[in-house]
Amino acid sequence: MKTAGRISAAIEIIAEFERRRAPLKTIIADWARGARYAGARDRAWISGLCLDVLRRRRSIARQMGDDSPRAAVLGALGTMWGMAIEDIAIAADEAPHGPGALTPIEKEKLLAPPGAADEQFCGDYPEWMAPHMERVFGADHRAQLAAFATRADIDLRLNTLRAAPEKSLSALGRIKGEAIPILATAARIAAPPASEKGAAITVIPAFNKGWVEVQDLGSQIAAAAAGDIKGRQVLDYCAGGGGKTLALSAMMENTGQLYAYDKDARRLKPLFARAKRAGVRNLQIRSPAGGEGLDDLNGKMDLVFVDAPCSGAGTWRRHPDAKWRLTAQQLERRMKEQDNVLREAAGFVKPGGRMIYVTCSFLGEENEDRLTAFLTERPDFKQVPALDPMAASGMLTETGRAALAPCVTPDGAIRLTPDKIRADGFFIAALQLANANAEG
Repeated sequence: MKTAGRISAAIEIIAEFERRRAPLKTIIADWARGARYAGARDRAWISGLCLDVLRRRRSIARQMGDDSPRAAVLGALGTMWGMAIEDIAIAADEAPHGPGALTPIEKEKLLAPPGAADEQFCGDYPEWMAPHMERVFGADHRAQLAAFATRADIDLRLNTLRAAPEKSLSALGRIKGEAIPILATAARIAAPPASEKGAAITVIPAFNKGWVEVQDLGSQIAAAAAGDIKGRQVLDYCAGGGGKTLALSAMMENTGQLYAYDKDARRLKPLFARAKRAGVRNLQIRSPAGGEGLDDLNGKMDLVFVDAPCSGAGTWRRHPDAKWRLTAQQLERRMKEQDNVLREAAGFVKPGGRMIYVTCSFLGEENEDRLTAFLTERPDFKQVPALDPMAASGMLTETGRAALAPCVTPDGAIRLTPDKIRADGFFIAALQLANANAEG
């Protein structure tokens, strides 16, 4: 495809997204089925452009003075991709595939320098969320949230069950993988240009040997909050596809017993193959599809890890469509689910044991508020500093501890944001259950 056709395709896809509010990946897949002529590079270019449009949707509309899909795509090409206005004009006017010649106003807006931040328009998120942003980040929340409108790197976890970190890191040299000094087993491949596909991680030998797993740095930091769990009884209560399950198993060095459970059995399906590739031997997957419950684990777990269902606000760099699809009603539903999950998971913690509560969200309503409600209901639990078990895990470096210090909240939880840590947004809290024979 020529640039003209790619631009028109992006405009079509953005228009369809705004009509349906379905996941962008779904809409692009639907478009691709009717566009067999589009090759892999075409799809990568179009997908990258659409993602960038959604990262900066309101800012671009303000810059262009127009909130149409056409203005959004043209604006992203000029302001985010740095395409020269002459090249945009040529592609737009190219028959029969271009979207049509630039108007005088479009040329004027594309030539103008980006406008100063505006209270009404500069926030690249739904307007209804402004009070939620201000609550967490304060008056300067727009500047902090600008980091959520950037593209994400490809982060990797070096799997110590299969190879030493140094060996795995060496194998990543050809795809420009580098160590992340925050954790002992974290690596990163810098984000590629938006118009290009990311490194093909799943085809390299190191991945297929189980030496590395794709996992955002924030997710790896959350797993490290489990602490020193070698030889322990551990339950990953909302395991999903198992990214943190595999990280926990590596921290356990295949000792003790690790259980993975998720109410949605479909989400557990990838974990079977992933665990085998990763060399995990201490894992029991409890699937509702097989009628496998958790009653025998009540009150017996040294650690219950709760990666709770959430809005996904912390993943806006990777999934910018999610912020435009989120509604106040959906947020309310998630909050109720989080209350239920905390209540249920707490029953598996043994006296003196711990629970780690994690969301990939920065919103106070999904984090501090949920803990306040839980601790009111269960005063036998207390919140403890989350940084301490991270240090005890042996995963956190001295550099990492210093880097996380600004992320610690007043009550000892950790709120990760990409402006402080080059990672997705996460909230991580540690809770301890009183010992049965404790006085009082």
